[in-house]
Amino acid sequence: MTTSTPVVRPSSVSTLASSGRFGGAVGPAVGFSALLALSGPAAGEAYADSLCATDDRDREVCLPVPAGRIAALSPGATELVYAAGAGDQVVAVVDFSDYPPQAQAVPSLGSHTRIDMERLVALRPTLVIGWVTGNPSEQLEMLEALGLPVFYLEPRSFEGVASAIERLGRLAGTADAADREARRFRDGMIELRERYAGRAPVRVFYQVWDEPLMTVNDAHLIGSVLTACGGVNVFGDLERLVPRIGDESVLDADPEAILAGGMGEESREWLTHWEQYTNLTAVAEGNLFFVPPSLIQRPTPRLLEGSRLFCEKLEAARARR
Repeated sequence: MTTSTPVVRPSSVSTLASSGRFGGAVGPAVGFSALLALSGPAAGEAYADSLCATDDRDREVCLPVPAGRIAALSPGATELVYAAGAGDQVVAVVDFSDYPPQAQAVPSLGSHTRIDMERLVALRPTLVIGWVTGNPSEQLEMLEALGLPVFYLEPRSFEGVASAIERLGRLAGTADAADREARRFRDGMIELRERYAGRAPVRVFYQVWDEPLMTVNDAHLIGSVLTACGGVNVFGDLERLVPRIGDESVLDADPEAILAGGMGEESREWLTHWEQYTNLTAVAEGNLFFVPPSLIQRPTPRLLEGSRLFCEKLEAARARR
């Protein structure tokens, strides 16, 4: 077997995104060292412009033909590939790739932080979608050394989400479907921002995790959602994207509303922790709001649904004044 070699080269164009079942059989087991030999390049490939895209590490990735076998190495990457209309081409995911539901039937390669490399190579992907800060760099670099095309993603803005869908559509040969979904997401976010523009500000604390207690700053994508809804992030000025704080910091900031996800899609225990602080404005006003984490903590089109929910919660806080 030989596989077509992708072209991967640095790009001078900065990407906008930068600013946790097995299916069919994959053939007999093959030793990892043998798989290295099976992945040799084929020279003289031609690349159409439509099959080139710049990833979120500012590298241009080009394919000789549309990617027909895609491995998505994070739950967010899985969602983005399906959003781009290429779900039928996904041959591997990682744990917690639970959306859309059909993704749960795709073979899982283990954790996004510990990928089963032998099984991955045996699946013969023609495109691997890596997460910039989510996957072990040494494993992705090894895949590239084998001649497998690795396309890095990690959207950090609304436009970055839409752009990621479009870029995946180009590489997968599903550009029409991808462009429609990107346009739906863009239009939805524009409408949301316009609807809540000029609303009275609400001072908000968003809780990412409980131990250690973590939040986001204004540069984080979730911080952008808060701003779009007319919220003022009480920790927006902190330097780190995901700062660690303590209860005392929240008490000092005295937010009018607290929004939190949890360890599951229906787990509200993080909010009950704050009920002990009866003098906290968010508690006194009854503004402790739960948001399913997958709707807001994955940079995918479902962020639009999560943003609408965020805005509704802040509107409820305004109504209680």
